[in-house]
Amino acid sequence: MSACKKEPSRWDEAAEAPIAAKPSDPVAAEKPGSAFNAAFPADGVDGYTRVFTQEKEGFAEAKFQKDGQAPATLAISDAGADETVKAKFATATDKLDGHPLVTVGKNQSAILVADRYQVKVSSQTLDAEARKALLSKFDLKALAAR
Repeated sequence: MSACKKEPSRWDEAAEAPIAAKPSDPVAAEKPGSAFNAAFPADGVDGYTRVFTQEKEGFAEAKFQKDGQAPATLAISDAGADETVKAKFATATDKLDGHPLVTVGKNQSAILVADRYQVKVSSQTLDAEARKALLSKFDLKALAAR
């Protein structure tokens, strides 16, 4: 009878083991979009009304509205291990509070916080200096500590 009893193989054990994400896995480490909301400029800053328009894993977006217009779109995204996103900051010559700052096209400015979080301001009407000033209103220290 002992010959009929099957000893579990390493394959049987592996099939039954739960699959766990590695802590260094950027997808597993992504935060819900709502986790970024506190880092956005406060509602009422410079007379703007902040309206969150999108939240998903690793991303949050808000419109800044003033006088019935939405002159800027603000966003925070978790770049995680996305080397394409990080590469555009590698040659940045401008900085904001120690974070690399780039201008993308003529309507977007972005910084990379803690080599992970991309913070962007997009606007058809604000110039690069105004976008940079708006980026400075984010709570970058709190975001870097995440």
